[in-house]
Amino acid sequence: MTSTVVMRVDTETGPLIPARVEVSAPPRGWVRVQVMASGVCHADIATAAAKGAQTPVTPGHEIAGVIADLGEGVDGWTVGDRVAIGWFGGSCGHCDFCRRGDVVHCSDRAVPGLSYQGGWAESVTVPADALARIPAELDFFDAAPMGCAGVTTFNAVRHARLPPQARVAVFGLGGLGHLAVQFAATMGHEVIAIARGPGREELARRLGAHRYIDSTPTAPGAALKQLGGADLIVSTAATTEPVAELVDGLRVHGRLTIIGVDGGTVEVPAAPLVMHSKIITGHLTGSALDTEEAMRFAVANGVRPMIERMPLERAGEAVALLAAGKPRFRIILDPSSIHEYTRRPVSS
Repeated sequence: MTSTVVMRVDTETGPLIPARVEVSAPPRGWVRVQVMASGVCHADIATAAAKGAQTPVTPGHEIAGVIADLGEGVDGWTVGDRVAIGWFGGSCGHCDFCRRGDVVHCSDRAVPGLSYQGGWAESVTVPADALARIPAELDFFDAAPMGCAGVTTFNAVRHARLPPQARVAVFGLGGLGHLAVQFAATMGHEVIAIARGPGREELARRLGAHRYIDSTPTAPGAALKQLGGADLIVSTAATTEPVAELVDGLRVHGRLTIIGVDGGTVEVPAAPLVMHSKIITGHLTGSALDTEEAMRFAVANGVRPMIERMPLERAGEAVALLAAGKPRFRIILDPSSIHEYTRRPVSS
């Protein structure tokens, strides 16, 4: 038996603290991954507060690392393989959704940090079916967000099945939006980025946006309508409040895909939806294979997340910054600096 350092919450709403815990060999069908980088996502705010969860809890579902140990019955993987694990953390493999290949909507789908201990650690044990192979050309710190933010925005655009050079509007230019702009632009679409303030226009254009709408002085849906409307609007902001107005910016047969959410609701008039065949839909992550495809596409087309590195032991600070809306894009935790804690006693 060995041990690993983790960042965990021992009591509900308690602080994230480092602890060294014992780990055993991975069970059948699981692997142990040495974590090289681990992202901080908006969904981690609730996980880090251990709301309604049995403690202790180690958050983290944007994981990149190297396979360190294999459980029995794991085929196709070897020790040393570079892998990523995201919001999709495994599935049952036998329900109707799994049999159709729609593992993301498996009723027993697992999520790292919720279903089992997450990746804010030196190492993590995960089901082998959650693994996505990282291309050799992709850095671990760029790969970590691909299992959640990357694959989610990648799939949101490609699953809309748009014709070439369609018009795609991305609402929000944060951790999700800056990736959505890049993916949509490199897929050959005309991209309109929407964010608050004129100061973000230069960045939006560097990411590949052809137009920029400052949502501070004008309603974004109305602005899009004046431009002729969008075939797809990807709403990445962590609020549902603007969604109803954004619908006005859709063309006939247009689609609005929501990937940034809060606890709010969406109320829209039904008649425009019916008369113009507009669609409002949600989108959730992707499978391990989807994540591999997103990473390969990113390598081939120069798509990269904009990240800020922080030591793993500052995970609590990272969560506080994210809750306050201060990070511009993605915070990635680096476990390499936490070895000092390995000299502390093992915690149960």
